[in-house]
Amino acid sequence: MSLFWRIFSLNAAGLVVATGLLLGPVTVSTPVLAGEALVLLGGLALLLAGNALVLRFGLGPLQRLDRAMATVDLLRPGSRPVVAGPAETAGLITTYNAMLDRLEAERAAGAARALSAQESERHRIARELHDEVGQTLTAVLLQLKRVADRAPEDLREEVGQAQEATRAGLDEIRRIARRLRPGVLEELGLASALRSLAAEFTTHGLTVRHHVTGDLPALTPESELVVYRVAQEGLTNTARHADADRAELRLRPVPGGVELLVRDNGTGLGDAPEGAGITGMRERALLIGAALTLEPAPGGGTDVRLLLPVAEGAR
Repeated sequence: MSLFWRIFSLNAAGLVVATGLLLGPVTVSTPVLAGEALVLLGGLALLLAGNALVLRFGLGPLQRLDRAMATVDLLRPGSRPVVAGPAETAGLITTYNAMLDRLEAERAAGAARALSAQESERHRIARELHDEVGQTLTAVLLQLKRVADRAPEDLREEVGQAQEATRAGLDEIRRIARRLRPGVLEELGLASALRSLAAEFTTHGLTVRHHVTGDLPALTPESELVVYRVAQEGLTNTARHADADRAELRLRPVPGGVELLVRDNGTGLGDAPEGAGITGMRERALLIGAALTLEPAPGGGTDVRLLLPVAEGAR
């Protein structure tokens, strides 16, 4: 029954009862007697209580809908208010849930296009760095070697320093190109790419241990790329912001899917708002239907978990 008919029926019943009493043998004295006043006040109290209960139960679903609308996050899909209450309220909640479904689908499609364009741009920049900037620096390095062979003794040290600076720049260009375009992922697979990533982030101040199980279900190229990018962003955040000296990279099969874990012993998340890196990880997870969680690690630090569902029997 709709909220209108609930309230109307209750008020109508009260008025019908009151009219019946007035047309019947019941009378009200002048002045009103104490007993009559108690009966009238009791009837009024019952009518008000009935109206309050109808409105409380009728508007309760609207209050729950208001809380759901205030806390909805399209990056954490799936949460929906329960369809309940009078017909108008149930219809409003149903429409709201359908709107959320449409918004999540449109956001996922938009994020897929944006991330696809981003990956294409990464590949283009990496190719230009390798083919143009890298080759130019290689040519400069060869020219410096010829100059060093012909230079006077007092200039050879400075030419040697220029050679070392050019060589360091060339190595940095190659490192950036590898991060932009994970060629090892395309050529050797996800397990080798994650091991290479752990080795890349292992520096004098940070030690990254890796444990990648060999018996993993078969993943699509899109899923492998998302797993790699989430691991890369997680280790980047650890190296830049966590103030950690140890990190762990783990990929293993779990019931119903595959789980990626990036764990560090740093300062933890704290009260800092999520930045663009974490938002990007959530958007990538949505593309493949994975669940991303960030939570405190045992003993301090941060756990980044990516749970990727895989169809049964996929190998």
